[in-house]
Amino acid sequence: MESGQKGHRAADRYDVGHVQEVIRQAHDELRHLLQQRSEIMKRIGTVKQTISGLANLFGDGVLNEELLELVDRKSNGRQPGFTKACRMILMEADHAMSARDICDYFQKKMPAMLARHKDPMASVTTVLNRLVEYGEAQAVLSSSGRRAWRWVAEPGSEREAARSGGFVAELS
Repeated sequence: MESGQKGHRAADRYDVGHVQEVIRQAHDELRHLLQQRSEIMKRIGTVKQTISGLANLFGDGVLNEELLELVDRKSNGRQPGFTKACRMILMEADHAMSARDICDYFQKKMPAMLARHKDPMASVTTVLNRLVEYGEAQAVLSSSGRRAWRWVAEPGSEREAARSGGFVAELS
């Protein structure tokens, strides 16, 4: 075929069935990997919650520097970032929270952090939606039918175990 000829597509030169099979396999693998990522993010959420809960009970002194950083508890002499603060509020909540709930929490506990934002509700909502994209949070409907977010953790995680007087022993 001459380079000047028109009307020929690249697909005409190849076995389309073979290409479709490669695409199908890649699609299957992508779906499988995304499912694994979702399961891993839930597991990470559960482990972070467990570590954070133990630090709440026994103090941050039981955690080494790396763990403090990994569970967003490391103090660096300044207020934590807005995303980190939203993450911690959600992680430590025992229920799904609306953007308004989180703004109210900030207003009570960290008003200076809210003061830096022109539209705190929009900022909180943006961060919560990003946490959903990262697989760290899940958007749900509250009992009033409004959007709320909850920390992603495996069913039966440390929070439920703590309510029943037990604890999560198996972390692997």
